[in-house]
Amino acid sequence: MKIALLFDGASALGADPDVMILGTIEAIEAVLAAEGNQVVRVPAHTDGRWIERLRRMKADLVFNLCEGIDGIAALEASAISAIETVDVPFTGSSSWTASLCLRKHVVNALLDRAGLPIPRFAVVRRDAPLPSVGFPAIVKPAAEDASIGVEQRSVVRSARALAERVEAMHTRWDELIVQRYVDGREVNVGILGDQVLPVSEIHFDALPKGMWRIVSYRAKWDLGSEEDIGTTPVCPADLPKALAADLERIARTAWRIVGGEGYGRVDFRIDRKGRPWLLEVNANPDIAPDAGLARMARVAGMDYGALVLVVCELALARSRVPDEDRWALAQRLSGIVGQDATALELFAVGQR
Repeated sequence: MKIALLFDGASALGADPDVMILGTIEAIEAVLAAEGNQVVRVPAHTDGRWIERLRRMKADLVFNLCEGIDGIAALEASAISAIETVDVPFTGSSSWTASLCLRKHVVNALLDRAGLPIPRFAVVRRDAPLPSVGFPAIVKPAAEDASIGVEQRSVVRSARALAERVEAMHTRWDELIVQRYVDGREVNVGILGDQVLPVSEIHFDALPKGMWRIVSYRAKWDLGSEEDIGTTPVCPADLPKALAADLERIARTAWRIVGGEGYGRVDFRIDRKGRPWLLEVNANPDIAPDAGLARMARVAGMDYGALVLVVCELALARSRVPDEDRWALAQRLSGIVGQDATALELFAVGQR
């Protein structure tokens, strides 16, 4: 089988390459090649030439590692849209789901409307009045991932501190989300197909005194920093059975609402009273060998190679209507049959 390995070209191959992305590319490539597949690396750039390359190579599957193009998170959904246009099976969720989950205030509103436990939040745009969600609060870009824009100063205790942080963040981002900060435990629920993986927890015990218990950008990407060392993943999390079941129920519901496919991760906070609060649905989480999803899969008895292959199998198993049947099926479900259908089909061909 020919498999295209799609990734952000600028981030992986630029002047200052991201070694973590390169490591993930190499790890997945090794797994797929060991199974006898022909793996072709396809770096995505904003010039769009990779789309024509993808179309011409006639891949059987695209393993999508794009979390953006040229480091721009907003282009993550655009990359998936291009794959959908080329009409090749691909790993992970649709462009619609990726776009929805990236817009934190939009997905929060949707999940809140569905009755899921979302901490109080509001969107603040340039020159708009400051929202009131209570304190402490946390300020984040409304449409970023990988904890970009999140640091210790993101958590504020007063209206003055909120105003200062919002002003500083607006020098880079037009839309911000301000959300009530939930003090307590942070856990992650991984989803693989129909399976919910063992819950993982981030321990903050090693953070220096006085620091907010958050997974900041430095905690994720500044290896060896005090925030990196101070945030330790532990899987499985030590949780009461009832709470674990509640987390699974909420995660499944949220995943279904956003239309998640393949694999994903749902992040929670558990407050001091043991109540879970949904923070984020990640439709394209890090799938590196040492990342959270792989860690959860290992606890479930699945090594990294097996995880990668299951992700591919899920992509290939999606229900697909053959191209030649789509128009006929649409007509039948619209009440058009027989000679009327033939006439409309001829009309449709003429319009293409």
